[in-house]
Order: sequence, then structure tokens, then C-alpha cells
Amino acid sequence: MSFCCGASMIGTKGTLKHYRTRIHNVPILFCPVCHRIEVHYLVENEYEILAEYAHGDGASEVDFHDYVDESDKALHENCVNNEEEEPMLIVQNQIDMSLDLLTFAKEINDQEWEQQLKKRLIVLSQRRHKLRLKRTPGGTI
Repeated sequence: MSFCCGASMIGTKGTLKHYRTRIHNVPILFCPVCHRIEVHYLVENEYEILAEYAHGDGASEVDFHDYVDESDKALHENCVNNEEEEPMLIVQNQIDMSLDLLTFAKEINDQEWEQQLKKRLIVLSQRRHKLRLKRTPGGTI
């Protein structure tokens, strides 16, 4: 499981830019709190090789899926959530995990971690509120 800012990262596919080359459908991990993106560690070497070759060939765009076999289920086993899931469920899972971590941080008296988790919970709560507003007609709860 990959973590960033104490939140578990979400598995998805995205487009990354390597110099002037755009590489589509790259398996990535996305942090829902700070929005950090990283190439999934199971395909990181393949990504780097493809990116270098594509750049060397002067390609402006390539599709990762066309060059790399991603049939490995382990790509998704590493993620607590993935982008196909209901957004509200993803945010709620992130809040639940952060609350569990906050309880543990308080038990070990790690005040710096507690403050980081509280900030993270504020961001996640705001995101949950926005999702709730989108779900209701007229934007009211």
C-alpha cells in the first residue's frame, strides 16, 4: 500500500509528460490530499525505458498500454482505492484511515503527526462536503 501525507494513494491511469513526449495510460498513484502523483512502482522501470525511447525517437505522444503488458493484477492489489470506485466512498475511506491514525498518534503522543493528520482531515472533510453538494439537487443538503 502506498501512502503520501498519511493518506493512502489512489490507483489510476494518467498522462505524464517526459520532456516533449506525452505518455498516456500510465499506471499511477495519486494522493487525494496533496495531489502528488507518482508512477506505480511495479511499472516504473518500463515507464522510464519507454519514456527514453519515445523521447529519443522524437515521438510527441505514445500510449503506455500499446508497449507494456499491464495484465498483472498486483497493480491494483497495492491500492486501497482506485478511480473506478464511488468518489464519496474513497473520501470516506481516507477519512476513516486518517481518524485511525490520529488515534494512534495521540496514543504515542506524537503532536507533530497529530497536527498533520488534523490538517489532512480538514482537506478530506471539505472534499466530502463538496461531493455531498454535487449529489443533492440545487446543491443543498
